[in-house]
Amino acid sequence: MLGGKSPAADFRPIRAGALLAACLLLLLAFAPAAPAETGPPLVFGMSAPFRGSNRGLGIEFYRGAAAYLSHVNDHGGVNGRRIEILPLDDGYDPDRAVRNTIDLVRERKVFGLFSYVGTPTATRVLPLLKRFEDDGVLLLFPLTGAHNLREPPYGRFVYNLRESYRTEAQGLVDHLVAVGRTRVAVFYQEDAYGRSGWDGVRRALKGYGLNMAGEASYRRGAEIGGDFAEQVRLIARAEPQAVITVGTYGACAAFIRQARDAGLDAPIAGVSFADADNLLNILQADSAEAGRDYTRDLVFSQVVPSYEDQALPAVGLYRRLMDGRAPMPPDGLAEAYTPNRFSFVSFEGFLNAMLLVEAVRRMPPAPRRADLAPALESIRDFDLGIGDPVSFGPGRRQGLSRVYFVTVRNGLLVPIRDWNAWWLR
Repeated sequence: MLGGKSPAADFRPIRAGALLAACLLLLLAFAPAAPAETGPPLVFGMSAPFRGSNRGLGIEFYRGAAAYLSHVNDHGGVNGRRIEILPLDDGYDPDRAVRNTIDLVRERKVFGLFSYVGTPTATRVLPLLKRFEDDGVLLLFPLTGAHNLREPPYGRFVYNLRESYRTEAQGLVDHLVAVGRTRVAVFYQEDAYGRSGWDGVRRALKGYGLNMAGEASYRRGAEIGGDFAEQVRLIARAEPQAVITVGTYGACAAFIRQARDAGLDAPIAGVSFADADNLLNILQADSAEAGRDYTRDLVFSQVVPSYEDQALPAVGLYRRLMDGRAPMPPDGLAEAYTPNRFSFVSFEGFLNAMLLVEAVRRMPPAPRRADLAPALESIRDFDLGIGDPVSFGPGRRQGLSRVYFVTVRNGLLVPIRDWNAWWLR
């Protein structure tokens, strides 16, 4: 690989011991049903977009987590208790996320907060976690790579499974620079999410003595059919050799389509929150309608391995359970949506649920909220079945430390093994 490997993209070998532990964990998942329930369920509250233009993120995240928890509950739960998700729709609106959080903690009395979706929403909730400090309320495994969930003053109330946007941006920039693409522009959402990714790209470029070639932003809430002509014009004027997008799948798809129609042929990259699966669905439909390929020269960073890598034990279990028991959100909560059979977002939600179950397993049979943090921090070098061990501890609130990269080939999202070959194809 030209220029050496990026630390963010290091494909470390799977250790035999970790893989064996993962296999045993997954075998136990298929054990006969445990004895009857011995206590009330542990309920975790989830605020996410189940309606609106970004509902695919919330619905897929929920489906992945619910698929694994349904399986565990069907086999007796953990220590005789069911683990349940109580989902509320926030429409990707920060104010509604705040109201949902107050409701979940004060009125619904949930055990903890789990798998929130989005930086602007999770960021707005952070002060509430401080307010609820005496109640021992924690936010577990949100779908955001924003750095303010990983640093003082609020990072101690959040446990993250996924890597940060800074690391995703660093990996993208490392690889683009390694293949000679040093003029990098950024298209980003004008809020905490977009600025977090923008800052990650800026920091990564600065490490090479480079500045952004250009930038353009858009307001959160843009629809799939939004007009991004001005943003395309600003980016194209910078004559970039590559563009990194930090947005939602509908907005990024519209930008890509309009950029290609305007003659901007530089490679376009996206971070994990762009939801590459739903973005690809949109672009494939646009390609069929327009008679041109909008899926060419795309790359996405991801924080979980490919759901096509069936050599990984967790992938095999995920695919089996998603095909058999991946529920949609409760009736009336979500707008109409055609789910993906598999996706990176639902696989991340699935892994979140696996880790949640392991944390509950490590708590006393009659757990309290105060038991959750010690249980999480006892998790060291624990393999969920993806070959990358999860570790928490005092001062360590992020479990995984790896980024993956995929591109589109024959209508599928496939891993990039050799960036030179990807670029020169």
